Amino acid sequence: MRAVNLRFRLKALSSCRIQPRISSRDTSITSSRVTSITSITSSRGSHAHTAWPPKNFTDYDTVKSEFRFREVSEHFNFARDVLDKWAEKEKAGASNPALWWVDGEKREVRWGFEELGVRSRRLANVLTEVCRLRQQDRLLLMLPRVPEWWLVNIACLRTGTVLLPGTSQLTARDILHRLQTSGAKCVVTDESMAPLVDEVAPQCPALNSKIIVSDSNSRRDGWRNFRDLMSNVSSDHDCVRTRSEDPMSIFFTSGTTGSPKMTQHSHCSFGIGLTVNGKYWLDLTDRDVLWNTSDTGWAKSAWTSLYSAWIQGACVFVHRMPRFDTSTVLETLSKFPITTFCTAPTVYRMLIQEDMSKYSFGSLQHCVCGGEPINPEVMEKWKEATGLHIYEGYGQTETVLIAGTFKGMAIKPGSIGKASPAYDVQIVDDEGTTLPKGAEGNIGIRVKPDRPFSLFTEYTGEPEKTAECHRADFYLTGDRGYMDEDGYLWFVGRADDVILSAGYRIGPYEVENALIEHEAVAESAVVSSPDPIRGEVVKAFIVLTAEYERCDKSQLVADLQTHVKQVTAPYKYPRKIEFVEQLPKTISGKIKRVELRKREWTTKPKAE
Repeated sequence: MRAVNLRFRLKALSSCRIQPRISSRDTSITSSRVTSITSITSSRGSHAHTAWPPKNFTDYDTVKSEFRFREVSEHFNFARDVLDKWAEKEKAGASNPALWWVDGEKREVRWGFEELGVRSRRLANVLTEVCRLRQQDRLLLMLPRVPEWWLVNIACLRTGTVLLPGTSQLTARDILHRLQTSGAKCVVTDESMAPLVDEVAPQCPALNSKIIVSDSNSRRDGWRNFRDLMSNVSSDHDCVRTRSEDPMSIFFTSGTTGSPKMTQHSHCSFGIGLTVNGKYWLDLTDRDVLWNTSDTGWAKSAWTSLYSAWIQGACVFVHRMPRFDTSTVLETLSKFPITTFCTAPTVYRMLIQEDMSKYSFGSLQHCVCGGEPINPEVMEKWKEATGLHIYEGYGQTETVLIAGTFKGMAIKPGSIGKASPAYDVQIVDDEGTTLPKGAEGNIGIRVKPDRPFSLFTEYTGEPEKTAECHRADFYLTGDRGYMDEDGYLWFVGRADDVILSAGYRIGPYEVENALIEHEAVAESAVVSSPDPIRGEVVKAFIVLTAEYERCDKSQLVADLQTHVKQVTAPYKYPRKIEFVEQLPKTISGKIKRVELRKREWTTKPKAE
């Protein structure tokens, strides 16, 4: 096996000290998934207004300077080498639940690591004995935030099955593409998605097993019921011996062009690599309760709601919340002893619109965000309401954390922080040459002479696309940015989104960031538009808030342009503005700027 460098080996978990936790076991997740809610009291003092120091390190500079790589062992399996080790320690006494699930309707599940082990072994036997899956066969998983999602993840680890997570928002066309491209032999989903699978299944010859997760007693032709299967198998199962570099999961990553790519990760890339997220960025311990609101179809859910948390032995808190609701989020943060909160900047923007003075966040210690740049104004308002900073993290489906702000680090509003201890991150030109501080270029990760094990393995079946993202000694993220004299990284935009107008380079994020501060703007997307004098100019597509839908649009255009000039550099203001009812987006919620830009450049320019 190729030697892969690694600074940290998982320490023998037998040496880890497990503190008494909140609760131990739960009950079942069948149709009677209801468990009596035991009132869990937490120490609620003045925590919400305390600057919490790092628990796992002294400061960022020390971590970065002392970070060294060692070899990854030839074999590794997260279920056996991490989860089962925590289960052994759990037997020493009462503990936090490893998984704590609520649905807002007084139904609750609390499983310890031992319980997770028992149930996931049963499901592993279902996959091998009933579904006849063999090591490295592929399984498509489409479930919302329900406990079974975590069981399927762990069972796939135990059997060596390659997991393909998908959001419950997929269409029949999306499902067809995923099944045909991957050759998945099994699908696990719920009643809402089963009809869509049946619609395309005849066109997917590899698919031979369909499992439905349902609380009802009804049966669906051609489907096996999850609950029935789990009641008829043994909980004895020997975890397969997986190589560290064997494929573990494949995420379909939506781009702005073409069909989603199959981004493949190995057992060590996430299973060990996300230690940098859990230990340093999230700063988790086995006494923490982490709530991450990500959809289960995205890599961020695997990042935070599984590997990062359980590497550290922390409790993963989950709220079913089928529809996002700001009051539910705030009430949950106030009611439950959640110490670490992770969500998207969009959610923070929505939360600060509420009257947060009605809530108390006595247990909350650490707030982080990722997925998109966060507005500095949002960070300030959140701090005013909670006393806590929001620590931004930057990464991709293809990576673990690339950069972030860490506890104890001075926060520069608008910056994505400094390079992760796992990576040598540089700003490089299109040929892979490192650029000086302050110069804008491609955000790159050094992959030579030693490729970091935490990077994705490949875009499965597309070697040319895998090769396209490498230049010289670097993997190019496809994002543009710059590094300041202090080593902080600043995100400018996607490489193909940067606007060049009259010699000025303008990142769409800066303009969108300014626009979102105006009360009339619900959403915006900024792209280049052709101009006979300047070559191209900034154009903003704007979705208005309800209060401004019937206002004088010509006056509003002038107001918005003036607002942007005041918030950011005057040359960045949108010379063209178009109001739309909605913005085109990928299945993962990313705005398709390329679609808007293409429309602009294939339409004859109009005189201003």
